[in-house]
Amino acid sequence: MQSLIKFLIFLISIVTFSQTTISGKVTDSKNQPIVGANVYLDGTYDGSTTKDQGGFSFTTDETGSQTLIISYLSYETKTIVGDVSTFKNLQIKLKDDMETLDAVVISAGTFEASDNSKVSVLKPLDVVTTASALGDFVGALQTLPGTSTVAEDGRLFVRGGDANETQIFIDGIRVFTPYSPTTNNIPTRGRYSPFLFDGITFSTGGYSAEFGNALSSVLLLNTIDEPDQEKTNIGIMTVGASLGRTEKWDDTSLSVNASYINLAPYLAMFSDRNDWEKPYEGAQGEAVFRQKFTSGMLKFYAAFDTSNFDLTQEDINVADGVRVKLNNRNFYANTTYQGVLGNGWSLQTGLSYTIAKTDLKIIDSDINNDENSAHMKLKFRKRFNSRFKLSFGAEHFTTKFDEAFSAEDVNATYGFNNNNTGIFLESDIIFSMALALKVGVRADNYALSNEFQIAPRISVAHKTSKNGQLSLAYGNFYQNANNNILKFNSEVQTQNTKHYIMNYQYVNDGRLFRAEVYRKEYDNLVKFDTDFEGFDSNFDNTGSGFAQGLDIFWRDNKSLKNVDYWLSYSYLDTERDYRNFPMQAQPSFANSHNFSAVAKYWVEDWKSQIGFSYTFASGRPYDNPNTDAFLGEMTKSYNSISLNWAYLISPQKILYLSVNNVLGFKNINGYQYADTSDVNGNFDRRALKPAADQFFFVGFFWTISEDGKDNQLDNL
Repeated sequence: MQSLIKFLIFLISIVTFSQTTISGKVTDSKNQPIVGANVYLDGTYDGSTTKDQGGFSFTTDETGSQTLIISYLSYETKTIVGDVSTFKNLQIKLKDDMETLDAVVISAGTFEASDNSKVSVLKPLDVVTTASALGDFVGALQTLPGTSTVAEDGRLFVRGGDANETQIFIDGIRVFTPYSPTTNNIPTRGRYSPFLFDGITFSTGGYSAEFGNALSSVLLLNTIDEPDQEKTNIGIMTVGASLGRTEKWDDTSLSVNASYINLAPYLAMFSDRNDWEKPYEGAQGEAVFRQKFTSGMLKFYAAFDTSNFDLTQEDINVADGVRVKLNNRNFYANTTYQGVLGNGWSLQTGLSYTIAKTDLKIIDSDINNDENSAHMKLKFRKRFNSRFKLSFGAEHFTTKFDEAFSAEDVNATYGFNNNNTGIFLESDIIFSMALALKVGVRADNYALSNEFQIAPRISVAHKTSKNGQLSLAYGNFYQNANNNILKFNSEVQTQNTKHYIMNYQYVNDGRLFRAEVYRKEYDNLVKFDTDFEGFDSNFDNTGSGFAQGLDIFWRDNKSLKNVDYWLSYSYLDTERDYRNFPMQAQPSFANSHNFSAVAKYWVEDWKSQIGFSYTFASGRPYDNPNTDAFLGEMTKSYNSISLNWAYLISPQKILYLSVNNVLGFKNINGYQYADTSDVNGNFDRRALKPAADQFFFVGFFWTISEDGKDNQLDNL
């Protein structure tokens, strides 16, 4: 019996002496103990959690080289590799994870509209529920600071830049023809349905080195990665109808959307100032295909639309008016892939192709143009840790533009072939929870002008308090002249601007405040010596200019029960010498003051959301030939109040009504003067008024989904 006891004691002693005790203490960057951190040997069940003073201790039978892992929420995971016998009395310090919600975010010049953003200025559904937007994402963005109200145009004019200086991307790939073509004094709309996008990033300046050939702004639209369920969307409207369907399989999904617009019935009830031979008619179709892989996602997006109209517009120089007939067909497709390569590397690549054909007849002149454009992009990203990330890549743009003009005694064909190649490198450096830096550089080769341009970009953000932060940004930006110039002279040089931005942002419990000051300096702007671009124009790059101002934004969805509202104000001081300007002056598209107020109120008893939008814009300059001053006159201020009402008939049926400019303000967009003076030497004029002072819209929208509850009106 004694022999057996001695033998058991011998075995226990062998086991005991073969075990190793691992111990230590875990603290944060301020030497404060971390309680509850996980400490374990990788690939084993041996481990423990830290106690009250951050200490830990456990034993293991493992020997030799091992990997000790220490992890805790909101801190970077730490890995120690070494002989297990050395894992004693360790003093381990964990670094803050710079990707937590409390970390600093570079915000200068950038507005986020995403459910997944740390700081979201707008939500995706804000686009379709803002009273003045009429379901157009561009219309919703025009309620943000930094934009100018150019009611007769409809495109984005940002911080003293014209609409051609803003570029739009879908899933990171360029859209070459984002707007439907139109004629004078009839605003255009964005081509693409907001229902297929779950995130919008609107940068009013100082944007990433990843994006080039844009002087003022970039707008990034991201399609939905994965739909929540299968559904069918049906829309019946006073201006047309829409139909959408989403299908889901294991790792695949497909969303399609189609719409048809015909203004003839509406204009029969509410006539406008145009003499319509054929009211606007348009059809649109979109599709998004998604395929998930183990480490990535492939998307294919395609959109086709066609539109046409025929009308006669009043003209002070043409007694019978100017007849305009337009027919447009547009196809856009892009394919993108995003995937994880391993060891902190990720890949993003994509390709887009655009085919746009427009046939335009103005009185007896025919203008037919064809555009074929493509964008190819490859981007790599390396995440070294939550404090340092590096991105680099290359892209190529190509455009073939052909136009034919024919009139009574004139027949001409002209156009251009453009190829731009760019490379970019950018790093994100997070020094602490309160300090972040983004540094990048972009290099572009512009084939038409035979130029190689280098554009540095830098942004820095400092968290001044728990809820507030200050950001600074600088960037150098280049862009080709627009198509209306390149088709007559393809050798003009690129235009240039420099951005200087300072931003303060405060976010706290459903409230967001932003204030931003900026300065833009323009150089190498294109000028010509005729009334309009043409064959007889002499072009050069002697133009220059500046834009500076202040933008303020406030949003609050907590202070008032069931009320969500935002206010935005912009002050713009800008002058430029470009096109056929004889001197530097404030351009006719620029307002000195812009103000927007948007509010949404959910009425539980009525199952309704009531929306309100007010827009004010100070007058814009116009040229009066009866005076010696160039662009020396100002239009009266622009005012518009819009209302909408969304009534939830049932969880998936919505009745929607809206009225734009409900009070019927008599806005004036500018003036047209006679080409010749009267007997007293005066030039007569007529006011350029909107085609209609008001617009009424009624729609019924029905969603048929798996759970029968696919509606978020009460959550907006």
